[in-house]
Amino acid sequence: MLRAGVKFATEASRIAVGRSDVTPARGDWRFKDPTWTENPIFSRIAKTYLAASNAVDSVVDNLAKEAPHRADQARFVAGILTSALAPTNYLLGNPAAMKRAFETGGSSLVSGVGNFLHDMRHNGGMPSMAKPGALKVGEDLAITPGDVVHRDHVAELLQYTPTTAKVRQRPVLVIPPPIGRYYFLDLRPGRSFVEYSVSRGLQTFLISWRNPSPDEAEWDLDTYTERVLEAIDTVREITGCDEISTIGFCAGGILNTLAMNYLSAQGERKVHNAAYAVTLLDFGRSAPIGAFSSARLLDVARANSQRQGVISAQAMGSVFSWMRPNDLVWNYWVNNYLMGQDPPVFDILSWNADGTNLPACLHKQFLDIFQFNPIVKSGALTVLDTPVDVASIHVPIYVTGAINDHLTPWKGCYQTTQVLSSTDVTFALSNAGHIASLVNPPDNPKASYYTGPVTRGEGADTWRAGASQVQGSWWEHWADWANKRGGKLIPAPTSAGSETYPSLGSAPGSYVSRAN
Repeated sequence: MLRAGVKFATEASRIAVGRSDVTPARGDWRFKDPTWTENPIFSRIAKTYLAASNAVDSVVDNLAKEAPHRADQARFVAGILTSALAPTNYLLGNPAAMKRAFETGGSSLVSGVGNFLHDMRHNGGMPSMAKPGALKVGEDLAITPGDVVHRDHVAELLQYTPTTAKVRQRPVLVIPPPIGRYYFLDLRPGRSFVEYSVSRGLQTFLISWRNPSPDEAEWDLDTYTERVLEAIDTVREITGCDEISTIGFCAGGILNTLAMNYLSAQGERKVHNAAYAVTLLDFGRSAPIGAFSSARLLDVARANSQRQGVISAQAMGSVFSWMRPNDLVWNYWVNNYLMGQDPPVFDILSWNADGTNLPACLHKQFLDIFQFNPIVKSGALTVLDTPVDVASIHVPIYVTGAINDHLTPWKGCYQTTQVLSSTDVTFALSNAGHIASLVNPPDNPKASYYTGPVTRGEGADTWRAGASQVQGSWWEHWADWANKRGGKLIPAPTSAGSETYPSLGSAPGSYVSRAN
């Protein structure tokens, strides 16, 4: 700490006399206004703030060496502190906001106060990321044609309408996470994973989870895994295919694994191949969510959810936002309040603002998985009266990770290729972040991914060193993979469902819009 203090004092003296070479990191939106470089006073303010932030980071790095078990918590707290103290978060420290106030005759400040009061009343005091009501589910978002072919009190099953004359015999079941609404996989046309899957001749089904209320506090891994198993059987009956393909996204991949574990224990082969998109099964490696890993914090979180019956969508959203405060909190604070502008209209931000609750029992189990890492420990977790042994899963697997993922680090996702017993294994590493890697249409000129052979016992860094970068989206790579394992081409079905499971209405169904 003393060394960091001395270094900061030295840099501060250089700043005072105009000899400092401290500059913002590339892409730091906070200091893009030319005033920060052209005005000597603002230039010194920026440099002093950046030097102080560097000093705090240096202290945290030293702490991490001395107390590794506290490193994640220290980085989290330091990140919140330094991001909150940025001069750009305050009117007199933000030249762009002051210019706008002058140019608008103060009306931007009036609008900013209005936005602030709205968020205090309706958004838990957090700045809104998206303009409420600007994009509507079923009209602007989640509009890929399809039908609801099954519904119970936990989930709906959607079957999407084919757009090709022929389809692969083996259908694909998409399993979204039980946290958040499914339509990040079906945003606007051209930015929809399910739309793309259908366009590649894959019979595509998707589970839409119902938003739980405190009355559903007891929903747990058994509840959700059972629904995945029911969906598998429903898809098999509708298509007449004994073995289907699955793809689980985020925590949906955990449910996918638990369902396959159950089938393996029963000696049933209903899943021919499985894909995992940014899914962690092995939580033994450090991750940014390690900031919440102390036993005391986890006990408090468990107690809160048990008392309330659910973890609210608002509370979940706040936790994720504070993990990246500059981008997900202060960015919108400046835009909405200091600049007095409306929140942006953008599909993924609208989805992000439209969260769901998490039932207390499932929340507790997810915290237990995070704390004790039982999925990869044979017999440490039991679901549907079946001990979990991921080594019992032998189907071909396709796994993705994302280089800039702040929730499920790619090296942890890569570990999924090692803990399952599959011999047919493919890993693709997207060049994006957590959600950006999933909303990754092929026409994105910035999209690319790494892929290469996976060897059992090979670490993530070794794999990366031997992987090749490919321009384009992993969607294309996965669709090629799924088609190769999808069976023969058959005429596309002309109607949804079956005699046993007739259409109950059009997609996106009713559960995707169920309010909190």
